[in-house]
Amino acid sequence: MHKHSETSERTRQNLIDAFWSLYTTRRIEKITVREITTKAGYNRGTFYEYFCDVYDVLEQIEAQALPSFGELPPILDAGEVTPVFVTSFLSLYRDKLTVYDVLLGDKGDPAFQRKLKNSIKSTLLEMLSKKGNVNFIEVDLMLEYILSGLIGILIYAFQNRQNIPEDQLVSIIYNLLQGDMSHKLQGGAFTIRS
Repeated sequence: MHKHSETSERTRQNLIDAFWSLYTTRRIEKITVREITTKAGYNRGTFYEYFCDVYDVLEQIEAQALPSFGELPPILDAGEVTPVFVTSFLSLYRDKLTVYDVLLGDKGDPAFQRKLKNSIKSTLLEMLSKKGNVNFIEVDLMLEYILSGLIGILIYAFQNRQNIPEDQLVSIIYNLLQGDMSHKLQGGAFTIRS
């Protein structure tokens, strides 16, 4: 029985890998079940034992790409974003970069960014609710703002292959999230580094 489940999981993973190799080069609408099964070396019937269609394969990949509770950055202390939070979020993104680079890229699933944000936000809201006396509307809006900014900056930095040292990227993100951005824009106090 154990050997059968290993073979079954290997077959499923081979189909996922075949799909992924196609998905990294073109949009999902252009991928067929026949292409996936040919690439993986299986028949169409085998594909349908594991997946409903090509969109189901993508859904399963996205579900695996969402961070688990243990992968999330440490809870915000006293309602503040700390450099540790930013560094942890950056590490999470970097650990899943090969998947995020595609899913959050131009050819990826436009809905994945929302799924990622909602997954992280719901877990953080649950953790914060255990602390008691939480204004959920305010916290929800703050997390939406923070996570949108973090994800947006990381997409831009990694997809445009910006060679920004990690400590500088953490510092920039931290300063932006602390409200330093509006002060710098008004005063023109930017240091240009190359």
